[in-house]
Amino acid sequence: MASSSVLILAVALAGFAQDGTSQAALSADVIVKNLMAANARRAAALRAYQGKRTYKLDYTGLFGGHAELQVEASYHAPNEKSFRIVSEAGSKLLIRQVLLKLLQSEREAQEEKNRKALEISPANYQFKLESMEHTSDGGFYVLSVKPKSKSKYVYNGKIWVDAKDYAVTRMEGAPASNPSFWVKNVEVQYQWAKFGGFWLPVTNHSVTNVRWGGKAVLNISYSDYQITGANDGTTIKSAEKNPVLPDPSALTVQPHF
Repeated sequence: MASSSVLILAVALAGFAQDGTSQAALSADVIVKNLMAANARRAAALRAYQGKRTYKLDYTGLFGGHAELQVEASYHAPNEKSFRIVSEAGSKLLIRQVLLKLLQSEREAQEEKNRKALEISPANYQFKLESMEHTSDGGFYVLSVKPKSKSKYVYNGKIWVDAKDYAVTRMEGAPASNPSFWVKNVEVQYQWAKFGGFWLPVTNHSVTNVRWGGKAVLNISYSDYQITGANDGTTIKSAEKNPVLPDPSALTVQPHF
């Protein structure tokens, strides 16, 4: 019995190793191609959703302080986003000049011309497979993303792609170009999670270091998702066909009030 158990364990481990090797053997080009195809199917199926967000901003420097927004957000395919402010607290200046402008930037990012610039695609990025990670949540391809231009819409950094669903689950990086002369550098971390078959954002953490001192820390948490419209994904004519990273202007703080 003991030898039989050892044999079973050995076979299982061999199969796991073989599966991991075959996954890691995929090229970056193939991974990105699969990612784009899977996202097209999900985007075609997702017609509408709603959820809640909490924005928290802490800024040290001139006109510094703390500000918060509670927001209800809704999406309707193919490119409509709307927001309702539920509550606000803290610095009125930061709310007016920063947080409300972040919402406006996100609306503008839905426009077709801007979404093209935000796509995770070979048109905008060079990709390199850095590693394959295995966790209790599954396997992930870790890809470096290097922009092909200095556009304000692209990032230098890494993305984590779920090896089963081919969805971006995590991103870490910095905008390829600073959004303002006053900004020294920006660091962004973004995470997605699966809700009813769709991958939606759950957290965003960004740190903006201001030239000549000062730092802004923005945290956005997303919750209470409800999928209010979906179909079988057989039609993709009006859907966004490629995965996109969030617009840098919707994640970074412009400190010159």
